Amino acid sequence: MKKLGVLVFILIANVSFAQNSAKAKALLDQVYNKVTSYNNIFVDFKHSLNNSEANINRETRGDVTLQGEKYLFNYLGSMQLFDGKKVYTVVPDNEEVTIEDKSIDDNAITPSKMLTFYKTGHNYAWDKLQTINGRKIQYIKLIPIDSNSEIKSRLLGIDVETKHIYNLIETGDNGTKTTITVNSFKTNQTLSKSLFTFDLKKYEDNGYYIIRN
Repeated sequence: MKKLGVLVFILIANVSFAQNSAKAKALLDQVYNKVTSYNNIFVDFKHSLNNSEANINRETRGDVTLQGEKYLFNYLGSMQLFDGKKVYTVVPDNEEVTIEDKSIDDNAITPSKMLTFYKTGHNYAWDKLQTINGRKIQYIKLIPIDSNSEIKSRLLGIDVETKHIYNLIETGDNGTKTTITVNSFKTNQTLSKSLFTFDLKKYEDNGYYIIRN
């Protein structure tokens, strides 16, 4: 009789987990469909890095403009542009421009995948609901499918009303916690036709060192 009770408990737990996973996936699908419906997106964000054991606690800000896979990313005084073929990284402090192919690391959250990375490579679980600054934020827990991933888990906070991403909390195997919080989210802006065109000659004329990888 005791064994039967244990089996029933396991069955109920499995059914509950499957339902929560399906509910999480359904919400993520809504977010993905919303994000991909926009012609372009501008995001101003706060980035924080914390590891208490290593005594690391940093906070910075940045912004990114996205249109399809193309992006213009400003962070830590540097600028990175992807024109659909090449990634150009400009570091003014070093007077350097690095030109390289698009990253093929599926686990990396690149600027072009910042709002859609969760679509593949994760198992989903329904997590906590919080009220933050009057907004209801539903968290979905993302566990990387890749057992060799350096990421232990990710918590994706979603605004229940707008279906926009509010924040991402990433915990690494080494205990480092990285949080990206969206400060401003604008869509379908009027963009310059040359926004995603890199003017290499301008940097060559200004004496920048050009690195081609």
